[in-house]
Amino acid sequence: MNILRPHFRTAALALAAAGLLASQAMAIPAVVPEQPQPVVLAASDCYAIGQQVAEQNGGTLAKASQSTRGGQPVCIIVVLVPGKEGQRPRRSEIVVPLN
Repeated sequence: MNILRPHFRTAALALAAAGLLASQAMAIPAVVPEQPQPVVLAASDCYAIGQQVAEQNGGTLAKASQSTRGGQPVCIIVVLVPGKEGQRPRRSEIVVPLN
């Protein structure tokens, strides 16, 4: 019986793997409808705006993200401005309308 045990284990694993592959093959749709993917350029625009805002404030850009406030698209810019006399940098959040 000890001789057959490894063979049963191998056969069981092979059957389980075959069943898994077969179920995955059935889950894939035969025809994938082509849907146009929207192109979002706002992130790069917010990043460019963020770089300009950081330069104007004499800091470094930490984060630039797009959001909607009052139904209008805006960029939320986070700038790290160096502290005075060796202190920690200040975190400044600036909201700029996305034009």
